[in-house]
Amino acid sequence: MSAIAICVNPMSGRDVRRLAARATNMTHEAKRDIVARVAAGADSVGVSDIYVTAEPFRIASMALSLLPLSARVHVLRTELRHDARDTEAAVAAFLEAGIGTVVTLGGDGTNRALARAARDVNLIPLSTGTNNVFPTLVEPTIAGMVAGLAARGALDARRERCKLLHVRFSDGVTDLGLVDAAVLKGDFVGNLLPFDAGKLGRLLLTRAEPDAIGMSPIGGLVEVVDAQDDAGLLVEVGPGRPVNAPLSPGLFERVEIAGVTRIPFDTPVMFRGEGVLALDGDRDHWLRGGRSATVSIRRDGPWVIDVPAAMRWAVRNGLLGNGSGAE
Repeated sequence: MSAIAICVNPMSGRDVRRLAARATNMTHEAKRDIVARVAAGADSVGVSDIYVTAEPFRIASMALSLLPLSARVHVLRTELRHDARDTEAAVAAFLEAGIGTVVTLGGDGTNRALARAARDVNLIPLSTGTNNVFPTLVEPTIAGMVAGLAARGALDARRERCKLLHVRFSDGVTDLGLVDAAVLKGDFVGNLLPFDAGKLGRLLLTRAEPDAIGMSPIGGLVEVVDAQDDAGLLVEVGPGRPVNAPLSPGLFERVEIAGVTRIPFDTPVMFRGEGVLALDGDRDHWLRGGRSATVSIRRDGPWVIDVPAAMRWAVRNGLLGNGSGAE
């Protein structure tokens, strides 16, 4: 069996942050089209099975119900709680079915949930979220082809583990992040509005990219740290160098940077303050009453496949000869 899974977050790209900024709403119909294109790509290279999960809007199952595929389609059922735990449950179901290659449709938060559920998977994250530093903007058809080749064991050399933020709170609670950890002073857990730059404290970034949206460019406009760099960037917000950063699509705010420091792997960074610690844009954790958090960066996340590089490697190695990679 050579199988892939397509993991869809039905709510990605549809929260109030998009309304408060200038972003396009990601419709269910658009996601169905993406699922169909991923499946068609995977089918073209000889994948035997495609797994999805049932969710309230039937995005993936409807996309595949009438698609002419040689691959078998499996719709798994999981308990739905209508939050990030649904992604974790879907990934757990895929792992139980023996699937090692997953294509996600979502943003940074969706892939953070996947990383909490699984590390040793091949991952192709497609961007359908609000802030999308981690997932990529690639043609889903080609992403499906690469996922199929990975499922056949052909692309082990074309992947790299992503960096993770490892978070431990003073009360023993732990969590993970993919891109950024940020103190938001005077904010509250569950807030979905765009970030107020005036509430920002220190940031720790696994990726500080000037061509990104969200927290990442705050650091990236001062010093660049790429996904391939074995380091992170600590950003101290305070009087100093001003940057005009795109915190949400089409929405800029002025942020003053007191200083930046490259942080080696496994170096603990302390976060304190009255407010919340946001991870990849999700305000899930209070910092109050003396509660603090220690955050460090390691390269021990899921295996992420570089789609363009993988396709070029596949051609050079004859995996797509005769118009198909099927054996």
